[in-house]
Amino acid sequence: MNSSKQPDILPEPPGELKQHSQRLVRKMLARIEREGSISFAEYMQMALYEPGLGYYSAGLHKFGPEGDFITAPEIGDVFAACLARQVVEVTAETGACNILEIGAGSGKLASQLMSEIEKLDTLKNNEPGPRVRSYRILETSADLREVQRHTIDHQDAWDVTWLDSPPHQPWSGIILANEVVDALPVERFRMVDGEVFQVCVAAEDSTLKLSQREAPADLEEAVQGLGPLPNGYCSEISLQLPAWLETITAGLENGIALFVDYGYPQNEFYLPERRDGTLIAHYRHRAHDRVLRYPGLQDLTAFVNFSALSEAGGDAGLELMGYTSQALFLMGSGLDEVVQDRLSGDAGEDMAVSNQVRQLVLPDLMGEKFQVMAFGRGWPENKPLRGFSFRDLRNRL
Repeated sequence: MNSSKQPDILPEPPGELKQHSQRLVRKMLARIEREGSISFAEYMQMALYEPGLGYYSAGLHKFGPEGDFITAPEIGDVFAACLARQVVEVTAETGACNILEIGAGSGKLASQLMSEIEKLDTLKNNEPGPRVRSYRILETSADLREVQRHTIDHQDAWDVTWLDSPPHQPWSGIILANEVVDALPVERFRMVDGEVFQVCVAAEDSTLKLSQREAPADLEEAVQGLGPLPNGYCSEISLQLPAWLETITAGLENGIALFVDYGYPQNEFYLPERRDGTLIAHYRHRAHDRVLRYPGLQDLTAFVNFSALSEAGGDAGLELMGYTSQALFLMGSGLDEVVQDRLSGDAGEDMAVSNQVRQLVLPDLMGEKFQVMAFGRGWPENKPLRGFSFRDLRNRL
């Protein structure tokens, strides 16, 4: 999500939204009263996904200029057009145009992808391809499903369905997850004299506050496995990642799972200069560290540890097919062709295309901050993916 950390005072939400957040806070406080302090992962789960109240579960405007952040598809269709060329390569190999998108946001990526794939098929066959095209969206938020339906209701050439859970029957195709892993609830931990403490959320005078307690065995083991960390070091680790990845890929018999997100390999994730971790809140295009502010009204994310993602993929029986930066992936997926196709000679339109490319590939914007990782199952060993043809960075993992 393209925001930079800003120290400005957060704008006050309207009264109705403030009441919405207060309802969620009361639910959190009631749970804390019953159970005692809750882990940060439990707090993050409620803040983002509590039915009817969490950030991704309630009817709040999240995406685009009027929301809290802008993702690559919100900038324009260049990202989706490049991604479509990688999808077409996968569907040509599997023989089935089946796409499963995890958490489709506003639905813009889905809509843009379907349109571009139809266009590419038409160019290839000189007529619309007769094969059935399937686009499934794994989305648990009823609100976001409605937004997505509104965005993609013109895609008549596709069989579009929404799922409550990942498909378990064997299928072939491609799984797409753009800015999804960063929103998985994470555990926060702090090192104190060589011991691991779990960051928790407690209550004081009917107000949420951060606290800490001795880490449970699974968290302590995972953090100690990272190697020595200095006293006072605070960061995040995703204990849910392996089970989540195994679940969403369980039914994939032949195909590719592609993840795009911001993050680092592990040897860059836990550097001394990141002693406060990577957790960040997004509210009205402001990125800040007040993670207990306005629960339910702001997004909470943590950078992705791509080494941990790679390891989770191996544990799930997947083969790592590639890892690179977003800039290199887009170039390998035909960025030059996409740009040439969109240049019209109109100064304003061409400038808009140029601005999209700049945002997507410049290192200080999204080009290096965002990384791309692909896994395969049943994929031919001698069939590399074009998106990683410029440079594969698996040696950094």
